[in-house]
Amino acid sequence: MLEPFFRNKYTNELVLYIFMLILLLFSPFLFLWELIVSVRACCQPKEDLSGKVVLITGASSGLGELMAYEYARRGARLAIIARQKPHSPLKNVADKARELGSPDVLFIFADVSKVEDCRMIVDNTIKHFGHLDHLVCNAGIGPVYLLDADVTTYKEVMEINFWGSVYITHLAIPHLMKTRGKIIVNSSSAGICNPPRGGVYVGSKAALISFYESLRFDISPTITVTIMTLGFIQTSLVNGNKSDTSVGVQTKKNVGAYLPTMEAEPCIKAIMDGICKGAKTITEPRVYKGLFFIKYMFPKLDRLYLETCATKLFVIEKKT
Repeated sequence: MLEPFFRNKYTNELVLYIFMLILLLFSPFLFLWELIVSVRACCQPKEDLSGKVVLITGASSGLGELMAYEYARRGARLAIIARQKPHSPLKNVADKARELGSPDVLFIFADVSKVEDCRMIVDNTIKHFGHLDHLVCNAGIGPVYLLDADVTTYKEVMEINFWGSVYITHLAIPHLMKTRGKIIVNSSSAGICNPPRGGVYVGSKAALISFYESLRFDISPTITVTIMTLGFIQTSLVNGNKSDTSVGVQTKKNVGAYLPTMEAEPCIKAIMDGICKGAKTITEPRVYKGLFFIKYMFPKLDRLYLETCATKLFVIEKKT
């Protein structure tokens, strides 16, 4: 029985440091393993997306929009989803996807935080196309978290970021089972690194990682699960000043000056190549994998770096 051993404060600590020492000693082998995995991935055959049916949530802007265009270039048929808003660009995204090569694009206005809307999305997609090959769970929002704000204002973050993915995944699984399809979920490096002022957003992304890592055991190998833990991709959010007037927060400098960023086009191509090769995880820019290692091995160094970045990037406007 090991239980008495772990009750002792000192022996419990000793085990922790032994494990850390072993990990440090094996770090060259971990590096070699990562290199082998990367080389092996280059040799994997790519899935032909021509004619495949792909459902993408949060497709009216940002990463979801760019993924819709890349799927379209590769000949996929698309069901793209976004919430109904005045002057929503979703129809324009659909038109451009057709121009880029998609044979058929269905666009649906719906709120993924509502399970009945998710049911409608899946039903309409199957009714229109007959089957489903890829589900891309991309819808999400990310307000900066403040301690002095009304905590209930952040409820929507978990409803969209987490439950919006879980609902539609649950409803799509029976159809993906028939096609041996794929689930691609857009989490975030924030769900691993836990940066300051992330709050509920970071919690929702960490929850996504945990949920889909667990789900992988239940549906693999019939359905492939790809979890994206992306860093900053060069969009208007990163390149320019971005304000969140609802909570009184604004970025005061270019994010790319302090955190690793990546241009959108090569990032999307890397993501699509990973998806087509059945990657279990995709991290871009790749340097964020190094940050993950630092977090687990040297957590105080990780915190110092992230706190410094947050101090330089954000200014808090106290509201009266």
